[in-house]
Parts: sequence; C-alpha cells; structure tokens
Amino acid sequence: MPLNSVLLFRTLCVIPIWMYQEIAKMFKNWIQRIRARTVALLGLAAAVCFTAVACSGGSSTVATATGPSISPDLVADYIHTVLAADRTAYTKHVVSRVKTLEGKAKEKGVLDVESTEGWQQTDGIPLPAQMFRLGYEIANESGLFTYGLISPWYINDNHGPKSDFEQTALDEMVATGEPYKDYQEVGGQAYFSAMYPDMAVAEACVTCHNTHPVHLERYPDKQFEMGEVMGGVVINIPVESMPAA
Repeated sequence: MPLNSVLLFRTLCVIPIWMYQEIAKMFKNWIQRIRARTVALLGLAAAVCFTAVACSGGSSTVATATGPSISPDLVADYIHTVLAADRTAYTKHVVSRVKTLEGKAKEKGVLDVESTEGWQQTDGIPLPAQMFRLGYEIANESGLFTYGLISPWYINDNHGPKSDFEQTALDEMVATGEPYKDYQEVGGQAYFSAMYPDMAVAEACVTCHNTHPVHLERYPDKQFEMGEVMGGVVINIPVESMPAA
C-alpha cells in the first residue's frame, strides 16, 4: 500500500528532511502493523477447524488442530479485540493528528497531510472507515471468516443491513449498546455471527459523518456525539451446521 510514498511526495517540499523522515517511518510502521495483524487473524482462523458440535446438546465449538475446543463466540471476541484496537489507534493517533480533514484545516493538526474520502485521487490518506475496509477486503478473500461495517445511518450503500440477523442485531445493539450474537444461515452455509458496537472514539469520526453530504441528505436530524454508537462491526464465522433447537 503506497501510503508512505504518497506522504513523502507531499511533505518533501514543505517540511524539513528530518521531519518527513519521521512521518514516513511512522506510516511505514503502521502499514506493516496492519498487515501483520491481518495475517495474525487469518492465522488464528486457519489454526482452527470450524466445526459445530451440534450432536453434543446443540452447543457449538471451534475444534483446534491440537484438540481443545474454543466456542465461536470467543473466537469472534478475539477477532474483534484486534480489529477495534487497530481502528481506534489509526483514528486517534494518525487521522486525529492530520492538519486537514476533508478539506478543512484542523487547529491541532501536526501531520502535513489530508485525511479524505478521495485519498486515492489525491495525495491524502484514508478515513478510518476506509482503512477498516481495506483490511476486511483482504481478510474476506481468505474464506475463513468475514467481517465488515454495518450501520442504520450508512453513507456507503454496502454498509446497510443485508439480512434479518443484521437488522435485528443493529436494532438491539443501538438500543442496548451491547454486542449481539446468534447463528444464521446464508446461501446454505451456517454461520456464527456477532455484531459489536462501533463507537465514535474521536472527533474525526463525528465530524466526517455529521458533515458528509450523503448523511445530511439522508439523515438531516441525526447528529452524532462522542461516545455514541454509530453502527456495528459484524463478524461471520462459518460453522458446520446450525445448533440443535
């Protein structure tokens, strides 16, 4: 991913050499970390064979190659912990420090780069939701598990609820602020699915959504605040079969 190359191009002519070297190093390390975390998640999924032990009273577990079983509930929690940590870190320690956010100057910005939805057409960097999408596009190709963003106030049409589970999970999660977990069947494949609250963890999250033209058109009365649930992170883990009723 050429984020550090893009950043070098922009900063070369506007800041001292030592400063752009530090910024480039930071982004290089960040991208390496994202890739390492993605590989680690895929490794976790590859190390376990997702088999539903429906014959043992309907309780499903994930049987590992070495014998002990892990519930898909716990596997989903492990995956979400890593996803949430990386997304929060990128939002708070990278995007929140840029000098320009979607064309608007930030008083406390220190990185001479813009975080923008059109980052691929400019010399900017992705918004948090876009960085998250870059990760799940890689992970979802593995077929071991899938994850993504879902919201009742979606800007990207791909982030709207697509199943009964996702709609029910959103309704419950927004109302309670707690994760929602259940089994579902999609296209003949059984899944353990879990949805976790996607919170507004930084001012950048709130500002981007509240001022986005699509948000203003679709949800004129909805203005997010810090700490509010903005949607959900859904994780789908394939299992052998639906649990016994």
